Amino acid sequence: MRLALRLARKGRGRTSPNPMVGAVLVKAGKLIGKGWHKRAGQPHAEIEALRNAESKGINPKGATLYVTLEPCSTHGRTPPCTDAIIAAKIKRVVMATIDPNPRHSGRGIDLLRHAGIEVIAGCLANSAEHLNESWNHWIRHRTPWVIVKAAMTLDGKIATANGQSKWITAPVARAYSMRLRRGVDAILVGINTVLTDDPSLTPRHPDGTILPPASRLPRRIVLDTHARTPLSARLVSDKCRDSTLIVVGQNAPHHRVKSLSQLVTVWNAPLQNGKIDLHWLLNRLGEEEITSVLVEGGGEVNASFLADKLAHRVVFLYAPKILGGRSAPKAVAGPGAADWREVLKLTGVKWRRLGPDLLLSARIAH
Repeated sequence: MRLALRLARKGRGRTSPNPMVGAVLVKAGKLIGKGWHKRAGQPHAEIEALRNAESKGINPKGATLYVTLEPCSTHGRTPPCTDAIIAAKIKRVVMATIDPNPRHSGRGIDLLRHAGIEVIAGCLANSAEHLNESWNHWIRHRTPWVIVKAAMTLDGKIATANGQSKWITAPVARAYSMRLRRGVDAILVGINTVLTDDPSLTPRHPDGTILPPASRLPRRIVLDTHARTPLSARLVSDKCRDSTLIVVGQNAPHHRVKSLSQLVTVWNAPLQNGKIDLHWLLNRLGEEEITSVLVEGGGEVNASFLADKLAHRVVFLYAPKILGGRSAPKAVAGPGAADWREVLKLTGVKWRRLGPDLLLSARIAH
């Protein structure tokens, strides 16, 4: 199962809106086939493993299949994997997790057992749950899994008082941030980040080339209530502008909205307290099969997702630097908690060294 999980991770950033899944076939104590789901619409991991065995001239009859997720039992973009497993006369199926979709959960297990196949579920379940935490959330709630990411000094500053922000962290931490971008469906910032930094919001190698294939760029989202995004901004004018989404308020100036709409996708969103209604936005993104969003905004945008309990995980990168300054922007701003009972609590806290920097990754307790 550990091998199956490693295989599943090869699909990171490529399988959405499907989960990452790996599969391994073992017969008479020997590995005879392996596979992973490479992209939505392509064969699932179980089919890849069966084909891998057959390509070697090995009959999988009587083998044990280890798979990280309950095999699918319904027709989607591909036929049900349960049909192929039964047809191949697999003897036993060991799975990590059961399908979290309430409509399908346990159905694959029932079909396999009805066919006389032994089924064991729960092997390394926690690892498999963590691997697909964003997809699991989306399939249950139909809204994206939200990660708030920020790079800051030890005193929580993300820029100097005059707006200088490059580079707070060292190259190792920046490379990690790029890999993080590669694994999500969308990257979100606020208009102030666009006006101050003019970011490209693409996953890149150190040499500037884009990490994933051009067909799988994360959606680039800007919260821009008053449609202030310059037409010269990278997000609007670069070769990846087809992946850009500008979310404006319903009262944004019509001529600005029209100009932006000629270059990129623009959504008119309802407002809540004068700002984009984030509940509405997340529901709309979920409908568009956006399963995960990486928030890389400034302090106000970060605070909006955190204070409204719309975020599920934080990834904070700390550089061994102290900036100080009353007016230097903070990683999390907003009004803050009124008392200790309102403080956001973190669970599953993990610390990691990234060169000279520290990485904190944790889930937000809801």
